[in-house]
Amino acid sequence: MARVRISISLEAEDAERIREHADRAGMDVSSYLVNAAIRQMAEVEAAEAQFAGLDALIADAEGRAEHYGPVDEAGEESLSEDERREVDEAMRLVHGVGETHESHRGEVA
Repeated sequence: MARVRISISLEAEDAERIREHADRAGMDVSSYLVNAAIRQMAEVEAAEAQFAGLDALIADAEGRAEHYGPVDEAGEESLSEDERREVDEAMRLVHGVGETHESHRGEVA
């Protein structure tokens, strides 16, 4: 695989700390930085994968909610019975099944 050079700029104190850490790890600075970046990317990708299902649920809910308008314009009386059930189900997801909670629609938990 062909190598590609990437130039970075950083504060002198940070550069020195990186050099010291690379030395302690027995690595040259380039290898140390590549290793750190790859490890960071793996952590981010793992977190994204962990939350992908939740992100999809949120996107779906936001997509379905687009036609309702702002919260302050829609009161509870403007919801159909099916919509009230959907809200109640969403609240059970937030608060947990069997948890006691007062229903305060329009308030942020």
